[in-house]
Amino acid sequence: MSLVDLPLLPLGKGRDLDAERGVECPGDLPAASDPDLVARARAAKEALGERVFVLGHHYQRDEVIQFADVTGDSFKLARDAAARPAAEFIVFCGVHFMAESADILTSPSQQVVLPDLAAGCSMADMARLRQVEDAWDAMADAGIQDSVVPVTYMNSSADIKAFCGRNGGVVCTSSNADVALDWAFAQKADLGEGAKVLFLPDQHLGRNTAVLQMGIGLDECVVWDPLQPGGGLTADELRKARMILWKGHCSVHGRFSEDVVDELRVKHPGINVLVHPECKHEVVLKADLVGSTEFIIKTIEAAEPGTVWAIGTELNLVKRLADAHPDKTIVFLDRNVCYCSTMNRIDLPHLVWALESLVAGTVVNRISVDPDTEADALVALQRMLDLPGKSHRD
Repeated sequence: MSLVDLPLLPLGKGRDLDAERGVECPGDLPAASDPDLVARARAAKEALGERVFVLGHHYQRDEVIQFADVTGDSFKLARDAAARPAAEFIVFCGVHFMAESADILTSPSQQVVLPDLAAGCSMADMARLRQVEDAWDAMADAGIQDSVVPVTYMNSSADIKAFCGRNGGVVCTSSNADVALDWAFAQKADLGEGAKVLFLPDQHLGRNTAVLQMGIGLDECVVWDPLQPGGGLTADELRKARMILWKGHCSVHGRFSEDVVDELRVKHPGINVLVHPECKHEVVLKADLVGSTEFIIKTIEAAEPGTVWAIGTELNLVKRLADAHPDKTIVFLDRNVCYCSTMNRIDLPHLVWALESLVAGTVVNRISVDPDTEADALVALQRMLDLPGKSHRD
């Protein structure tokens, strides 16, 4: 289709189902204004009983979280689902890659449902399998492929996890990224300083971990841009690098800026700045504490009353923490309201529709990873589970 053939839709009218996923449900989506939505969700969940297990990621809306059987980060939730083999249906209130992980870790008899298929992850979508395979081939052409171990963040698609499984790599979370990097470099220990890691898909987590926890120099980190020939790098740059960072980022955590940190320190003397390692390196350098979602939650829970905190992570979680801890001052590390737009697609109408469809005997929006991809992804996930030490938290 040429550009001139593209349909021009009036704002707010019409749908292009070839370009949009998740915008249409095979049935009637309840109106957001329906005053009975909470009662309907409760009734549907009660009707399904132990046949359904609802997972709620920390970044979900409060209206959805109230119906979650468990809350947590993506990998914890996937493992929780695997630990409930009696649950026929896993309703994952999160995003697409999370539901894929749940499908990989649960039994074939369990079916994973994502209430809105448009709940994706912009970071995960920044590393497509074909792009990564092209980069891998380019590294072979540069004569370095045999010295590279691929490491992918949990926030990646199943086929990227499978790529790592096939090519001697591993999955990591934000809590154990340093342990995963230690493991990866150890696989090429005979190469000494010549060992390299291709880190997918979040350049910021890769850079922050390599530089601040592994002691790797910033000048030893290069960024592979999949939209540029050869990743925008010369063969010499690739040979000199130890960390080859994929040009990907979180659209929420990437918004936080160092100048806002400076402003808040002036406005609130003694403020504690707590950020997620998906934030930019410059922001992380200015923070007091850096850690995973679970680390952020536990830090606030353990904080002294009267302390002041600026948190750099998704706004739903920051707001929930502020509401739960009125004895502390908690502010958002951004001037503007910034929810994760794809996480926010899982709303109460979609949850009600998904649950009521299951009650009626129809499995909607099932997420199913093909057997070959699942097998290879499991290899990379198992390598992560076998890593020593730290917990596996996002």
